[in-house]
Amino acid sequence: MLYIGIDLGGTGIKAGVVDEKGVIIAKGSCPTAPERGYEAVIHDMAMLAIDVAKQSGHAMNEIKAIGIGLPGIMDPRSGRVPFCTNLAWHDVPLIAEMAKYTDVPVYADNDATVAGLAESVAGISAGCENSVFVTLGTGVGGGVVLGGRVFSGSHGVATEIGHMITVVDGEQCTCGNRGCWERYASATALIREGRRLCEAKPDTALARAVNGDLITINAKHVIDQAKAGDLDCLELFDRYVYHLCVGLVNLINLYDPQVIVLGGGVSHAGQFLLDAVRAKLPDMVFYKAMPYARVELAKLTNDAGIIGAAMLGR
Repeated sequence: MLYIGIDLGGTGIKAGVVDEKGVIIAKGSCPTAPERGYEAVIHDMAMLAIDVAKQSGHAMNEIKAIGIGLPGIMDPRSGRVPFCTNLAWHDVPLIAEMAKYTDVPVYADNDATVAGLAESVAGISAGCENSVFVTLGTGVGGGVVLGGRVFSGSHGVATEIGHMITVVDGEQCTCGNRGCWERYASATALIREGRRLCEAKPDTALARAVNGDLITINAKHVIDQAKAGDLDCLELFDRYVYHLCVGLVNLINLYDPQVIVLGGGVSHAGQFLLDAVRAKLPDMVFYKAMPYARVELAKLTNDAGIIGAAMLGR
């Protein structure tokens, strides 16, 4: 069986023909240009799907299904996208629009969800029935795979894990609540706390690393200084890891997965991050005499969106 996966982003659209094992046979891309309106974007997605099928040497009637990973929420009951902030989409009839160009069945889900599915098929959690993917970027997203299938809940929003409230009356979140996990476990959190550190200690190593230009601080700056042994950044990073593990242990208690996979920009800290999480998490796990999820780094990178979207159809 062959499937097409479409990775819809705010600036670009990627698509590929993928086999049952998650191997990409052919792929292509085009700009998103969302300012043109959803009709034009969906038209381009459909045309790109048809084009990559031709590249692979197959007709569309040989494609079992088309899957789409998008940076927003998908309502599985109506086939509509209630909102997708990066594209300025509101109540967009995605499935109906795609049907104008192809009669191949179309499925769609959140981009972090499909990345988690990709890892469970062809990545670090391959072969696991139950896994959770956590993407640590500007925010915190997630993908939950239970029984080998994506779990999105009754209304398509079950994996908005970044908006678990982990700190009562905590930092203001963009969603309107306070204390959401992503306010403490994202790259944005590291940046915010790094700037606060530099404001309180203008001569700290982090401030010197950016020549005093605090607006340029990114998560890598903070992590690099922690790796180098700077005590201020080590303390900041340790506090970050604590908040990250608070959310991870909630996911363990809720889903009892075999594996939790860490992806996104912060995961590029690699073994430094992994070792810190693995050191702190055991003391926070409830069932200490029982096995619990192992934590791993994502294996798939740029192609995860294509592979995971395609696997929605499988």
